[in-house]
Amino acid sequence: KDKKITPHIPVFDKSNRTDGTFSRADFTFDADANHYICPADKLLVQFRRTYDKPRTGITKAGTKLYRASKKDCAVCDLKPKCCPNMVARKVPRDVNEDARDVARALVGTPEYERARHLRKKVEMLFAHLKRILRLGRLRLRGPRGARDEFLLAATAQNLRKLAKLRPLVAPTNPIAA
Repeated sequence: KDKKITPHIPVFDKSNRTDGTFSRADFTFDADANHYICPADKLLVQFRRTYDKPRTGITKAGTKLYRASKKDCAVCDLKPKCCPNMVARKVPRDVNEDARDVARALVGTPEYERARHLRKKVEMLFAHLKRILRLGRLRLRGPRGARDEFLLAATAQNLRKLAKLRPLVAPTNPIAA
C-alpha cells in the first residue's frame, strides 16, 4: 500500500469449509468498527472488555481472533449451520487481510493473467535449474560461492537456449554419389 505496488499474485484461501457450515466469507467485516457481523446480525469482536495494559490480540500464527458471545450463539436458530460442535463461533482474520482482499480482487483481470504468464516462465527456469542442471543444492560455501555457482548455472542455461535458437546449416559441398 505504501509503495503503491499492485499485487498480481495468487492468494491461497483455506477458509472455505467443506462440512456445510458457514465459512468466513459468510461473515461481514466492518473495518471501521473492527468487528465481524454474523449471518444472524450478531457481533463477533476481538475483546469483550478493556484491559489495563492494551493488547494486540495477534496470535503466533499472525491472526486476530474474533469471537461471538456464548449467549448469542446459545439461542441462535443458525447454530447448526454456524458452530454445531462449539459453544460459540470464532473467526480468524489475518493481520494483512486487507492486502489479501486487494490481491483477490485482481484475480481474473487481463493484467493478472499477463503477470501470471510471465511468472510461470521465470519459475520454470528455476525448476529447470534445480531438476536438469541439478542445482537443488549449492556446493560452494558462502554468499560469494553461491553467487558464482548460480551465475555458472544461469550461463549454462542461457547457452542451451541460445543453441536452440541457432538455425541448422545445410552442408555447402554435398558429396556426389
